[in-house]
Amino acid sequence: MLPGTLKMLALAAFVLCQSCFILVPSAFCQDTPAGPGNLRAGAATSNITPPIGGGIVGGFVPVPSTHIHDELHARCLVLDDGKTRLALVVCDLLGIHRSVSDRARELIFTKTGISKDCVLISATHTHSATSALGDRRYSFDSELNEYQQFVAERIADGVVRAINQLEPAEVAFGSASVPEHVFNRRWFMTEEKIPDTPFGTRDRVKMNPPAGSPDLIDPAGPTDPAVSFIALRRHNGQLISLYAAYSLHYVGGTGPGHISADYFGMFCQELIRLTDSSDADPPFVPMMANGTSGDINNINFRTPRPGQPPYAQMKYVANDVASKVHLALEGIDWSGSTQLDASYREVDVRWRRPTPAQLEWAKSKLAEPASDTNKTDLPRIYAERTLAMAGQPETAPVPVQVLKIGNARVGSLPCEVLVEIGLAFRKQSHSKPAFLVSMAHGYYGYLPTPEQHELGGYETWLGTNRLEIDSSVVLLNALVQMSGDEQR
Repeated sequence: MLPGTLKMLALAAFVLCQSCFILVPSAFCQDTPAGPGNLRAGAATSNITPPIGGGIVGGFVPVPSTHIHDELHARCLVLDDGKTRLALVVCDLLGIHRSVSDRARELIFTKTGISKDCVLISATHTHSATSALGDRRYSFDSELNEYQQFVAERIADGVVRAINQLEPAEVAFGSASVPEHVFNRRWFMTEEKIPDTPFGTRDRVKMNPPAGSPDLIDPAGPTDPAVSFIALRRHNGQLISLYAAYSLHYVGGTGPGHISADYFGMFCQELIRLTDSSDADPPFVPMMANGTSGDINNINFRTPRPGQPPYAQMKYVANDVASKVHLALEGIDWSGSTQLDASYREVDVRWRRPTPAQLEWAKSKLAEPASDTNKTDLPRIYAERTLAMAGQPETAPVPVQVLKIGNARVGSLPCEVLVEIGLAFRKQSHSKPAFLVSMAHGYYGYLPTPEQHELGGYETWLGTNRLEIDSSVVLLNALVQMSGDEQR
């Protein structure tokens, strides 16, 4: 046989092998039929702490980090019913750019064969972390910066390690009611006490009004006291992981320039202590995702608390929530058999567009000299955001996902979702228990209901809210439909 022919045959064999390598991982999740006692679970954490010096992005203007109070993590859980694998990842970040989630899920598929439909990646929304949002533009093919690439790789590493630790498991679903830490931050006030917006207009409600003010009337929306959770344990009773969601924005109160996972990370540490799991091998991996907290925080506006040292309130909330979840673990029913599935869609939703009057206002504002004081110039910030919104395409592909774990449903959206939407999903889902996780697979701004849009307030301002006014209705309808028996 001619040498050239041998080379061609060898090349063909190589290509065929590479094709097989790509095909095998995507199919292996369906090689074993599900049956009694079929469930396996594994969990792991990846450290995603950034270097000191990066910008902390909790406010309008980033400040450089000067200290790491506690490490940031991507906490990863993998479930396997013998037919399907699901991966749930919670990252100690303010948010993640769409491209970070896309890259992480590409890496996960390449390394493990788990489809992107079956991977849920969300951010906790800690306000004391370096940004993984990049420049916050909404181009979905933007190149990742160094830290974003690092986060994507560490997420994939965590999922691989969780798979390495898969073992027979039992699952249970539960909830704890913890109403004392959640307060709606949008308030009706006496009309003359509501300040003008950056656009020079007047809202009907104010976000974060003066605590204890005699001009407070009523909160403009409800709260959600439930901490919903999915727990996994070994057959000997030792915990593998617990995936929880609580509709509390964040707590805050760090030291200046400190990086911290906020109460989300402290909850995990306390639950490990309460369950005597500090020496577990493999480790017990609790996870606290952000529920629907776009209008919820930890400030009692009627009866404000006195000032506290850094981290005191954060620790108090985390420990109390962990103690109530720990107590709820005692009364749940465990099963070693369950079925897993996922539904994932890209729903085209219109971007919100500036009016001609808003564009004219923005151009006029930016033509003025910039402020030379240290005071945050909100009108200028929102003028810049208004012009940026004018440059967006007509519609946005919004990732909408529902993971199905037995009868339980975990829905997700890439927004700071107002609490009413989460309550509605829990009520309307075709299967229960059901709960909704925010800031998954990207960051598309706040998501108010049309009713809250009519009231105005920070969460509805153009540039804070970026999707069209009826978007919550469109996205909730998709989630509810997907919570049924639809297959991916």
